[in-house]
Amino acid sequence: MTKKRISILNVILMAITLMGCTSPNKEVEIQVITTTDVHAYIFEYDFIRDTITTGGLSRVASFVEAQRQKGKKQIVLLDNGDLLQGQPSGYYFNHVANRSQNLFATVLNHLQYNGASVGNHDIEMGPDVYRRLMSEFRFPWLAANIIDKKTGEPFFKPYTIIKRKGVKIAVLGLITPSVPNWLPTQLWEGLEFADMLKTAAYWVPAILENEKPDALIGLFHSGAGRETGEQEFMAENASVMVAQNIPGFDVIFTGHDHRVINKKVMNIDGNEVLVLGGQPFARSVSVADFVFKKNNSGNYDLEFLAGDIVEMKDFEPSADFSRLFMQEFGQSREYTGQTIGRILAEIASRDSYTGNSPFVDFIHQIQLEKTGADISLAAPLSFDATLQEGEMTMRDMFRLYPYENYLYVMELTGNEIRNTLEFSYGMWFSTMKGPQDNALMLRKTADGKVETGADGRGRFVYPFFNFDSASGINYTVDISKTPGNRITILNNTNGTPFDVNKKYRVAINSYRGSGGGNHLTLGAGISQSDLAERIVWVSDKDLRSLMADWISYKGELNPVAGNNWKVLPEKWAKDALVRDMKLLFP
Repeated sequence: MTKKRISILNVILMAITLMGCTSPNKEVEIQVITTTDVHAYIFEYDFIRDTITTGGLSRVASFVEAQRQKGKKQIVLLDNGDLLQGQPSGYYFNHVANRSQNLFATVLNHLQYNGASVGNHDIEMGPDVYRRLMSEFRFPWLAANIIDKKTGEPFFKPYTIIKRKGVKIAVLGLITPSVPNWLPTQLWEGLEFADMLKTAAYWVPAILENEKPDALIGLFHSGAGRETGEQEFMAENASVMVAQNIPGFDVIFTGHDHRVINKKVMNIDGNEVLVLGGQPFARSVSVADFVFKKNNSGNYDLEFLAGDIVEMKDFEPSADFSRLFMQEFGQSREYTGQTIGRILAEIASRDSYTGNSPFVDFIHQIQLEKTGADISLAAPLSFDATLQEGEMTMRDMFRLYPYENYLYVMELTGNEIRNTLEFSYGMWFSTMKGPQDNALMLRKTADGKVETGADGRGRFVYPFFNFDSASGINYTVDISKTPGNRITILNNTNGTPFDVNKKYRVAINSYRGSGGGNHLTLGAGISQSDLAERIVWVSDKDLRSLMADWISYKGELNPVAGNNWKVLPEKWAKDALVRDMKLLFP
């Protein structure tokens, strides 16, 4: 063959190669897998209930490994916030264990996460924890609307760019702006939480113009919220509102509200946005499957997009994951199993819904003794938990008090205390017009019957953890009257008169004292901006730790129900509550 022919052949082969490289039909498939509200379920194990679960990152590891091994699709792995808090292992490895690297960084780096959003319970772990993780994660932690007051810039990274085979995906992170309404100032001091809609309106055009991504993902630690298309400032759950009003998103992953969602909504430009949210505790993952095709100009067009919610119960825990973190699993069990004292009688949270109960009055007792306050406000924080007679362990403390709230002492007037209780009991008890009515505020169907779930149980209309009762005062709750007119405070428990105009020192947890549940704002009428001025003392430890220390000091406990409040009319309420409890706990 002559040199001339070889040269021509080489030119032809090169042309064919170049044609192949610029083929407009070239496809890239990308699968985005997202966990949300993991709440420290690293393992397929509930250390509070001491039982195996259907979730956990150990199961997610198996699913992700299987998807990566298939090889056809490029895998992107994201987390959507509230990673650090919930299970005792979260508290232990964030606040107790002495490690060279935070366990959550070790685990998520091992799983090769590509990005994560910040959740409100991640901020709750405190600045020492989240500042450390920012440097230890080998991926960006995102929250465009958490602003550093000193610089005016996002404290966390606002967005990240992920590239796969020439395709560029932008991921914008946002968090619910309601964090200051729930957490003490020392956990977020120096930070500002901006409105999600306004933040997205600023960052989306900037990302589209400067990065020119082939797809834009919203990673929002915020629930779906209203689906009316209306705009609401500083909404807690605003994911759908952003999807509808800020054009540019292809997919928005939701979190925070623990609501499963897989639907498409229309934005103001007439384009569809896929909205996905999976189950909490790593019980499922949200999956978005993208197919991109290269066009004649060499750029990629999004040709196909579909969403799915994949449950993890069908996947065995990863053997590799379990082997790597066997020691940490053992440490978690050891921590939760340690004995801190003895309890001489069984107490159950379900007793808290009908009147005075040892479960809640035990919390009142500790709050009053720890602070020397005049009055205590507290609610049951576990829907259906029981502490058995005998040894009390750290596991029991998480049953009794599952959240990392701090303890406040606040100054409230007698009238504000009464109005706070009116607000609480207005969510707790229905208005009885006759002896056959429901006493508890239960969800009902259109025909007036009590609505039951798949488990056959009735449901409260409002969250049970908002059912505050008081200790330190004697009072009645007349549920034949409408909310706002039910509470009669008879006197202080020490026998002195109760004065609606006097200022009292009130022991209250930081969630409620910061505005959570709206008891002090909508109920007592104190403006959100004035709440901080009412705080006269803040604990140096979270309330659960204070309780554990108190129990350890006492050694032996005999909790009993107080007798400082009752529901009227007594005969109506007594019979109705028996019926209602059978609906809640059939």
